[in-house]
Amino acid sequence: MDRRKRNRLCVRLIIIGLTNFILYATAYAIIGGDAENGGIRDDGTFYVRGHHVHKLQGYEQDVPKWVWVYSYLHSISIWPSIAAVLLAMLVLARPHILATYQHGIMKGTTLVTVMATVIVFVTMLIMVWFVVAFVGQIMAAS
Repeated sequence: MDRRKRNRLCVRLIIIGLTNFILYATAYAIIGGDAENGGIRDDGTFYVRGHHVHKLQGYEQDVPKWVWVYSYLHSISIWPSIAAVLLAMLVLARPHILATYQHGIMKGTTLVTVMATVIVFVTMLIMVWFVVAFVGQIMAAS
């Protein structure tokens, strides 16, 4: 892939990731929290919880199941979005990193590889954690 196409792709990934984050923040504000911080009560009602959206101590809001599921899935989608944005920014910064870190303990190529590995590992770990929690709550409610 030539440099221009790669850079355009990276900018598109950044825009998509930031758009997803803005949509998540907007939905969080509208429904008063997110499902990942909320849960399912013993009586089967679904609720979201927001941190400092409406009150200083937080806020619980009962929501329909579809809103709760949407909120949880959107919470899960934030992590690959973060990874995509960070990796795209790393790709765009790569030439500068390689030029700056030519000598010393860690060369630029190694530094870029380490940073990319950490980004992928951490975001995937958190995403899997969210998915496991989501499935666990859905299974417990059934």
